[in-house]
Amino acid sequence: MTWLHDWWHDEIVHGYKGPLMLSFVAFVITFVIVRVITRMIRAGKGPFGNISSGGVHLHHSIPGLLILIAGAFVGIGSPPMSVWTYLAAVAIGLGTALVLDEFAMLFRLQDVYWTQEGQLSVNIATLAAAIIGLAAVGLSPAQMTQLSGVAIAWRGIAVALLLVHLVLVVVTGLKGKYSTAIVGLFVSPIAWFGAIRLARPTSPWARWFYSEHRKARAKHRADTFDKRWDSVRVRWDDVIAGTPSMPNPPTPGAK
Repeated sequence: MTWLHDWWHDEIVHGYKGPLMLSFVAFVITFVIVRVITRMIRAGKGPFGNISSGGVHLHHSIPGLLILIAGAFVGIGSPPMSVWTYLAAVAIGLGTALVLDEFAMLFRLQDVYWTQEGQLSVNIATLAAAIIGLAAVGLSPAQMTQLSGVAIAWRGIAVALLLVHLVLVVVTGLKGKYSTAIVGLFVSPIAWFGAIRLARPTSPWARWFYSEHRKARAKHRADTFDKRWDSVRVRWDDVIAGTPSMPNPPTPGAK
């Protein structure tokens, strides 16, 4: 396992990625625990229950925001790589997981947690975890000053290609293809393919850049794709995010 020791020593220790790795672990563990607890509450099992005060339900994104803000300020106000930096990293990972678990609710300003729209939170959290994980285990530009000229050149090329790849992943996500973006993080050609294909008609990319004619084409292609694969996707989303038990609320302004 020499390669593992070398990777940990070179990329994590000397790459100053200890706090980032710790934040990533805190994010993943917190998100999994929160999803398990919310499912138990929904099923009426276990000792957990919803928290309310004065008839107002306290969503876990609220303490998540407070923890995230506290972690951010502690992080920027702490000596580099001190114990406070690591504590801030844990707080940031924990708070981010709590917030992103209710991303769909914050995005729509409606309680859509157990609706089809609410499953967007899982897609966003998974995408965030994949990006943070790749940043934690990937190449460390901070270590480039310790390398030879040839090694720096090769590492520079690798970093440039990675940045291009991440841009394509972001484009794929903005086109509404969240699952493709997540898989594309690890399998580059899938991200390239998703980035050049038509966006989904309701995606930010379509709203920003598409004419009405192009939106109609995108809708036709999306309808054809969904007819073939939607049942598989829905079953997978239900397994991961929980089967919706509430109808989607009406879209504001829709007739």
